[in-house]
Amino acid sequence: LNKCKFSYNKLQLSENLAIGIDESIEIDVNDNINDDNEESFRAPIYEVERRRNFAIISHPDAGKTTLTEKLLLFGGAIQDAGAVKARADQRKATSDWMEIEKQRGISVTSTVLSFEYKLNEYDYHLNLLDTPGHADFSEDTYRTLAAADNCVMLIDAAKGIEDRTRKLFEVCRMRKLPIFTFTNKMDRPSLTPFEIIDQLEKEFNLECVPMNWPIGDGDEFQGVLDRATMDVHLFQRGDRRKKITASIVPYSNTDLLIDVIGQQFYDKLTEDIEMLDSLIPAPDMNRIQNGDQTPLFFGSAMTNFGVELFLKTFLSYARRPSERIANIDNIEDITIPPDYNEFSGFVFKLQANLDPKHRDRMAFIRICSGTYKKGMKVNHNRMKKNN
Repeated sequence: LNKCKFSYNKLQLSENLAIGIDESIEIDVNDNINDDNEESFRAPIYEVERRRNFAIISHPDAGKTTLTEKLLLFGGAIQDAGAVKARADQRKATSDWMEIEKQRGISVTSTVLSFEYKLNEYDYHLNLLDTPGHADFSEDTYRTLAAADNCVMLIDAAKGIEDRTRKLFEVCRMRKLPIFTFTNKMDRPSLTPFEIIDQLEKEFNLECVPMNWPIGDGDEFQGVLDRATMDVHLFQRGDRRKKITASIVPYSNTDLLIDVIGQQFYDKLTEDIEMLDSLIPAPDMNRIQNGDQTPLFFGSAMTNFGVELFLKTFLSYARRPSERIANIDNIEDITIPPDYNEFSGFVFKLQANLDPKHRDRMAFIRICSGTYKKGMKVNHNRMKKNN
């Protein structure tokens, strides 16, 4: 459809008064903005629909920044991913730009990265927030989660749920964020996938739905079964800095699959599939977006395996930008939908001293509604100033 008609609650603010007026608006989604009204800052509907904002959380050293880089790699934002290690002869991670991050090989500040990804002829725009996992920098992570619409929880397959993961999960649950779980490092000796599911459901009271299923682990890791298509994506070690395309064997092609992974792994996979089909519920979009059900994925970010498979499924279930609650003069709470006619946003992070040679400060703003235009003046609600 080139045109869509919808109703919304337009808020007209006059000093301390908020008035609600029901209004029906027709918008051509092919227009960049409402050209017939130069004063309108409403965001185009198709721009809102194609955006997905998400943060990645985990315990330190679970592979969070590595996963961030591999998502950028598959999104085409970078062509060469650097291993995240504090050695002079290694490339540094794209999201670790501070000198201390390059020296220590860890993230100490949140980074916002944007990239495009085409799926089924639809162009998505993703805003990825890479957060520090160490407890010393937890305040930065808590503030950043306020700007996210979705959360990706990364788990080390060998260690399962760890302390920082528990604390960050509670923040996500408090904010009612959809949670997508990626079990990393399957190419190393790991807990069984059923043990991972058991931990998530018992500790977080969170219903798990495996979207793919691992075949083996460690040196015997064979790949994963995509439960939606029933195709086996075969694991192979290649250039960690480049995109790889996994070989795919249909599960229905029994003879070929046994030749590739062996009879023992095939029998185990068949047994696991029967158990999953009888015990695990189907993915429910509403429960996922309400944070009551988590899609579960398995892979290895360092070797690029399972990352693009995760990304494609994530885009199918992730929540688009949602409405926000704003307060007018500490008197009344109002709801701001993404298609609200005016520009609005909130500062969730301040970063100082980006350039050691100068005194500088940058504000990170989550845009809640409207379109930002260069040179525009906005009103600071608390300070009552135009900036």
